[in-house]
Amino acid sequence: MSKTNKFEKIFYMSETPEYIKGRGSQLNVKNRFEKRGYSMENIEEYHEPLETDNLTEYLTVYPKKIVNKVDSPDLGFMYSMNPYQGCEHGCIYCYARNSHEYWGYSPGLDFERKILVKENAPELLRKAFENPRWKPQTIMLSGNTDCYQPIERKMKITQRMLNVCLEFRNPVGLITKNSLILRDKELIAEMASLHLASVAVSITTLNEDTRQKMEPRTTTAKQRLKIVEELAKLNVPVTIMVAPVVPSINDHEIPEILKQCGERGANSAGYTIVRLNGAIGEIFTDWVHKNYPERAEKVLDQIAECHGGSLRDSRFGTRMRGEGQVAQTIKDLFKMSKQKYLNPKDFGKYDPASFRRPPKNGQLSFF
Repeated sequence: MSKTNKFEKIFYMSETPEYIKGRGSQLNVKNRFEKRGYSMENIEEYHEPLETDNLTEYLTVYPKKIVNKVDSPDLGFMYSMNPYQGCEHGCIYCYARNSHEYWGYSPGLDFERKILVKENAPELLRKAFENPRWKPQTIMLSGNTDCYQPIERKMKITQRMLNVCLEFRNPVGLITKNSLILRDKELIAEMASLHLASVAVSITTLNEDTRQKMEPRTTTAKQRLKIVEELAKLNVPVTIMVAPVVPSINDHEIPEILKQCGERGANSAGYTIVRLNGAIGEIFTDWVHKNYPERAEKVLDQIAECHGGSLRDSRFGTRMRGEGQVAQTIKDLFKMSKQKYLNPKDFGKYDPASFRRPPKNGQLSFF
């Protein structure tokens, strides 16, 4: 018996009879806040299957605020804003899956199929900046789900939020894995010229087969490299996030990813080691057995080795990078590759004095 069987009671391949193409999660695990849930343990007894609609549903919500304070010593930012909750990209490892439970949905398939759209986000951001108590500082867009996921092409909420940041001269950091960001490259370049914008591009793999399994509805690796190249040409600071690193699946790709990105102008890089908190452990365990049956237990054992013997890890200071021999090997490989292939560049720092509050109603200010 594998060590990981001590940590997870998973009966993979029991919830869905067939593999759902185009989705990361193959399960709609029970929401931990719900007292009732669907069961498919005896699906052969049903004359008709339970609903397995694979269409994406977009639901408009109206939050009261959009800027969120982040209390984590592991992250390099204090504030984030998320125009969407849930993400159609369907990345199997996504830590944001657990947050979908607070909206009453499953962190499994619901996370990919029920996308909450915050149409009033730009107006809420403007209101936050107009508040005299707001002290200008960098906000991460997004800190949870991808702000350039497919629905952004139609809604343009992220684009409108960037325009608000430019208007008030408040800096923003963007992180994405979708080439839709290139639609806004001129806007981002203008902000970068004022030290108001930087971009982190998430690249977990250069292997298309791996990407399609692990991140089924995301932009290809080729397109992500194009993001790096085009933004770098416009003097936008570009960081590469090799996140997450999954032992025995994509860890060996670290040198080539940084090499390819360095050749296209990336000036910095970071990484995290996968951790499977909450329901993600069940979702990922099911997925890895379905996609990599010959090495599933090895993958799970190595993840657990990085996190003190558990698939989960909430310890500040170690949860992002892990510990132990496997984590150390990944750390050394990343450090060596970063030094070899990336050339750091100083783009200057944001000056809080640049922040401004434009006059309301078109009235001129005497100050």
